[in-house]
Amino acid sequence: MPVYQLDVDEYWFPPVSEALDEPQGLLAVGGDLSVPRLLLAYQCGIFPWFSDQDPILWWAPSPRMVVAPGQVHVARSMSKFMRKTPLIVTFDQAFERVVIACGKAPRSDQGQTGSWITASMQQAYTELYRGGYAHSVEVWDRGELVGGLYGVAIGCLFFGESMFSLTDNASKMAFIDLAEHLSRWGFLLIDCQMFTPHLASLGAKEVPMLEFQNHLDENLAFGVDSLWGEC
Repeated sequence: MPVYQLDVDEYWFPPVSEALDEPQGLLAVGGDLSVPRLLLAYQCGIFPWFSDQDPILWWAPSPRMVVAPGQVHVARSMSKFMRKTPLIVTFDQAFERVVIACGKAPRSDQGQTGSWITASMQQAYTELYRGGYAHSVEVWDRGELVGGLYGVAIGCLFFGESMFSLTDNASKMAFIDLAEHLSRWGFLLIDCQMFTPHLASLGAKEVPMLEFQNHLDENLAFGVDSLWGEC
C-alpha cells in the first residue's frame, strides 16, 4: 500500500483506512502545516509527527489511545497530593512556553532520542492557538512553570499533543484538571494518540480506529466550533 504524497496547494487527506501497518499509522507525506490543513487533519483523525530530518509525515494509528474526560483515573495518593499541593493550574496563560518545554522533555518511555516538536511545529501550533483552536494547561510553583500540556479542541473532542513535568506529578495534575474542566464543558473524548504507560495510568485505553472514527463522525456536526470554556 502506498504512502500518499500531499500537494501544498490542495487540502485533502486519504482515508485513514489506507494507513500503513508498518510503520504503524503512517498515511501521507508532504503538504504544509497551515491552520486549515491542520484542522482538516484533526477532524479526520490524523496528526503530524516528524523530526527535523524528515519531510512532514501524517499519521492515523490504530489502535488509538483515548479516554472520556469523566473516566480519567485519579489515584487516592494523587487526589491527596492535589488537595495539599501549593502547585497552581491555569489555562492558556503561557502557550508558547508550554510547547517549548514539551519539545525539550525527554521521551525515554517512547524510545525517542530527539524531539518531534520542531521549530515549524511550534510555529504551526502557535498559529492554531492564536486562532482559538489550540490550548495549553500550565502548572506553576511559586511563579515558575513546572509542568503542563497542550492540544487542539474541535467540537466536543480534545486532541492532546504533548505534556511535560519538571517536578513530581505536575503533568498528571495538568491532565486531571483539564479532564475535570472538559467534563463540565460537555467534551466527550480526549484523544491521546498513542499508548504510553503514563497515559494508561490515567485511565486512557486503546480502541480500534473504526471506533475512534465513529466519534470523529459524530463530532463533524460541530465543524471547528469548540465547546472550550462553555458550561
